[in-house]
Amino acid sequence: MAITDDVLVIGGGIAACTAALSAAETGARVRLLAHKKSTLRQASGLVDVLGYAGGDGPFADPFAGLDSLPDGHPYSVVGEDGIREGLRIFDEAVGDAYEGSHTDSNALVATHGGTVKPTARYPESVAPGLASASGDMLLVGFEGLTDFDAPVAADHLTAGGVPFDVRGTTISFPKSFRSDAKVTRFAKALDRDEDVAGGTVRSVLADTVAAELDGADRVGFPAMLGDDHDEAVRDELADRLGVQVFEVPTGPPSLLGLKLEDMLFEALDEAGVRISSGNPAVDFEANDGRIETVLVDQKSRLTPYEADQIVLATGGLVGKGLDSNREHVTEPVFGCHVPHPADRYEWSDSDAFGDHAFARFGVVVDDQLRPTTEDSESQFENLRAAGGVVGGADVAREKSASGVSLATGAVAGRLAGEEASQ
Repeated sequence: MAITDDVLVIGGGIAACTAALSAAETGARVRLLAHKKSTLRQASGLVDVLGYAGGDGPFADPFAGLDSLPDGHPYSVVGEDGIREGLRIFDEAVGDAYEGSHTDSNALVATHGGTVKPTARYPESVAPGLASASGDMLLVGFEGLTDFDAPVAADHLTAGGVPFDVRGTTISFPKSFRSDAKVTRFAKALDRDEDVAGGTVRSVLADTVAAELDGADRVGFPAMLGDDHDEAVRDELADRLGVQVFEVPTGPPSLLGLKLEDMLFEALDEAGVRISSGNPAVDFEANDGRIETVLVDQKSRLTPYEADQIVLATGGLVGKGLDSNREHVTEPVFGCHVPHPADRYEWSDSDAFGDHAFARFGVVVDDQLRPTTEDSESQFENLRAAGGVVGGADVAREKSASGVSLATGAVAGRLAGEEASQ
């Protein structure tokens, strides 16, 4: 028998979670169908809305840059109200774990590469390290953890003109691990404050860093200062050092991204969203312009899922929500139209950092976020799209990835929930 809901959201990332939360607010019965682990674990954990557009930026106010975006951008569909709706849902889901909701202004966050990123929401553990905050900074890296080269990051920040002194140092972590140890192993050692020669992990780490302070007012570590007890780890290090302690967002696997994923799924549970995970949507059945059934591959057996309304939030090329070969780009679940040049050489620019067409590939949506055909007609009247699967935005250049996911997810989920309730 088919599994039936009012709204079925396909995907597991920030757009899918936001769409499910938004739909649940309407009173609809909502199910999230997630196949693989989301790309949040590959992300920095920062929530950007808009940093650059049309050659301008970084924007102090992300909303001030909306008029500089090209036609067909997802923000042109959802508008400023849609962006604010997505941010509201996010703020309510994460609570005090994130900062930035007190202002429309972007914050400037120092990243692991030594760049400064304009972002709208950032973890509370990152806040003391903002480039706009005062106080000289010491960045601390660990031998064997190649994701964060503290001296190089410090040099880049200095070259970028930050208004404070910043230095970087590399030290040995108080406990030795295998060379292939994951960042979570370091975090767990700090969580448990494991015994090491000369004391415990936290005390020895603090003593080692104290010898490097040289007048710094704040100390930044790669984002691995604990997992289950991260706040206690930061508080103890700050108390022992007598300065502010913060985390620097790092690359994958990202503890900040993993923590954000956990918070979003906890919010889904609290909202009563049903979650089915581990199996992909592979096909569908439609009749008279409506999707009636989504078929899910469960150990080579097709299981039908039925819903009045469906939101597609499977991601873009990186998230595998779009497939590509040497000739074509396709949306694999519903066969939605993805416009792209016939000549593959036109998909990218010769400059590695140039304006690449493939970065904007995705489905084209109407004003109700329904994917459209090549003739600009809605493909299915009960299907909407959100997040990276929606084309028209170069989110990496714009620093808009999370904002696009939040805004389109919020609007698509709300419209789906309202439609299902009629």
